Amino acid sequence: MNFPLNNLPHRTQQPRKHGLTMVMDKGMGMDDVRNFMSVAAPYVDLVKLGFGTAMVTGSLREKIELYRSHNIPVYFGGTLFEAFIIRNQFDDYVRVIEDYKLTHVEVSDGSIIIPHAEKCGYIEKLAKKVTVLSEVGSKDETNIMPPYKWIELMRAELEAGSSYVIAEAREAGNVGIYRGTGEVRQGLVQEILTQIPAEKIIWEAPQKSQQVYFMELLGQNVNLGNLAPAEVIPLEAMRIGLRGDTFHLYLNDQVKTPAHD
Repeated sequence: MNFPLNNLPHRTQQPRKHGLTMVMDKGMGMDDVRNFMSVAAPYVDLVKLGFGTAMVTGSLREKIELYRSHNIPVYFGGTLFEAFIIRNQFDDYVRVIEDYKLTHVEVSDGSIIIPHAEKCGYIEKLAKKVTVLSEVGSKDETNIMPPYKWIELMRAELEAGSSYVIAEAREAGNVGIYRGTGEVRQGLVQEILTQIPAEKIIWEAPQKSQQVYFMELLGQNVNLGNLAPAEVIPLEAMRIGLRGDTFHLYLNDQVKTPAHD
């Protein structure tokens, strides 16, 4: 913090176990990453090289090392994992992860159908080597799962070895836990939370209204993902009540009604 201000809500500190901010890098150049890190590194916990961009990103090793120099883990988007799986190249994928010395991986089935027992098998194998984030939910907006199915899949993937389950929303925030308009499926979210610990879920929430919803529901230390780099500082300000959307959310009664002489 650059200056003292009383009654700010407590934020977990890096390395965080919850209160995570996961950022999607869709192909930033090295200078952009340096600039991004110069102002936002303390607020970034994970960086995902979105979908399959890692395959075609120049200076990939240097980019990963730059994030790593700020103690920020990098992982490849789940779509790249699926691209290897559909080509029967799981062992090749593992070798790529090892070659790039990645400590985190995403296991997903949002673009292809993987039998769930098989998906959990991949999670179990990878979890012996790295931290696994597994994504639940389809990128197909017509594929609407009932709440009990979300819970069943999330529970099984955590039991298989995932450190976190990611609630699918795509980069636009208009599928999975959201309607096509970006509106939160509130009943779905709240039913999931009756069975799955909030600190084990990363909610993909690229839109500000979605971020506000989860902060109002779960507090400033909710895990949020698919943030655009430019939105990290605004999000952190919102987490501590320094944006209009959450300004009154964390103020105690004494601050809200200060005493007058």
